[in-house]
Amino acid sequence: MLTKAGLALLDALSAGREATPDELATETEYSQDHIYDILDELLKDGLLTEARGSKNRRLVRVTDHPVVESYRDLRSKLGHIDWTEILSPATLRVCWYLDEPRRATEIADRLDITRQGVHNALSPLKHRAMLSPSGPEYALAEDLSPLLTFARAVVTHEHRSRVRELAPSATVEWCDPERALIRVQTSEDTTALESTSEWRLTGLARFQEYGLQFFLAGEPAFWYAPDEDLTPSEVVCHTLVLDSGSRRVSYSMLLVEKLDIEQETLSETATWYGLETTVAAMYRPLQGEFEVADDSPVSLPSEAEFTGLKEQYGVP
Repeated sequence: MLTKAGLALLDALSAGREATPDELATETEYSQDHIYDILDELLKDGLLTEARGSKNRRLVRVTDHPVVESYRDLRSKLGHIDWTEILSPATLRVCWYLDEPRRATEIADRLDITRQGVHNALSPLKHRAMLSPSGPEYALAEDLSPLLTFARAVVTHEHRSRVRELAPSATVEWCDPERALIRVQTSEDTTALESTSEWRLTGLARFQEYGLQFFLAGEPAFWYAPDEDLTPSEVVCHTLVLDSGSRRVSYSMLLVEKLDIEQETLSETATWYGLETTVAAMYRPLQGEFEVADDSPVSLPSEAEFTGLKEQYGVP
């Protein structure tokens, strides 16, 4: 995760200038050893690039990496705020959840930290009146949308960096600070992730675990959430995040029917993926209401199509 020292370096270089490590150490007041460590991390992650100047001096400058661009946008719109003082890694992680009002308990449960940890992370924002008053819930003030964008860019970057050490072709399809859903493009990367304990097959490739096997076009998707079980509800949501076309919706309905996944359970999981309306639409035919509403968010199978699919795969 991007640290305060990393932010200080981005600040010092944000105007597009080049600087030596010694100049950056002087400007930021961090030790030279610490500056070299942070520079190496930022260079490895693609946030900085380096060249050699006169007398072979090492010169670094920022790239057009999404994290750099979102931080530039944050500073250009809210440049009166010293973000290096406010944004610790913990604060950035909590900010990911502040797109809508959320209780501290809800955030703590998702991050697997204490409520006090959430309050501590939000303290710098509360003291500067950056949170909208929402009773017992927290949300960013309306004019702080660039902060939410930056926090999400940092979190996505963290997951992308982690997975690409194993699978260079990986792309992040969805993530929060603790979890990530990714695709890969090559069989070599699939093999690399299958050999680890942290990354698990998900989406349509996971259906075979429940006795449903479908043809996969391309490589399977993987899920990162090392300390959690991968539930059928998560698998359904991952399938729909990756592809919400009519065929995937029908397959998802088939899994729901076979495992008798309760609507309340799946709907609760779907809230994190923005799939509430999709799940609600899927359950209407599952409950015998096959007449498709004009405003349905997805294409649903007809009664004959779904009955045929159930017979084909032996789902009672």
